[in-house]
Amino acid sequence: MKIAIGNDHAATDLKMEIMEYVKGLGHEVINFGTDGYESCNYPEFGEKVGRAVVSGEADCGILICGTGVGISMAANKVKGVRCGVCSDVTTAHLIKEHNNANIIAFGARIVGNELAKDIVKSYLEAEFLGGRHQKRIDMITEIEEKEYQ
Repeated sequence: MKIAIGNDHAATDLKMEIMEYVKGLGHEVINFGTDGYESCNYPEFGEKVGRAVVSGEADCGILICGTGVGISMAANKVKGVRCGVCSDVTTAHLIKEHNNANIIAFGARIVGNELAKDIVKSYLEAEFLGGRHQKRIDMITEIEEKEYQ
């Protein structure tokens, strides 16, 4: 699987560790984030990962900033993105099973390195259940379509 990853300066160290972890799981990583520590703007990285996922360049995405919130907000502005912030493994699993999230986000200032790895693993191992959940995804898509008309 190809996984797009993006981050801002607050998450550079954690991004590097997550990239190696994901590669160790046998996935390809496309790095859209900064590799530096100088202050930068998380919206550009959220957008880049969002566009890569929606275009099919990547199968899914991982976003990391200080809290995970800002970068997820930016990604969710890209039509077709369903990104959720995860601070625990249960949420990471359920946003894939129930919401078919195509990107997850978390905060480098919120979760530690080992929990971040567990969150990523839980998300990557989960599968969308479809069924009654598909109806809700369709409803989200309808809202999005109204906004882009």
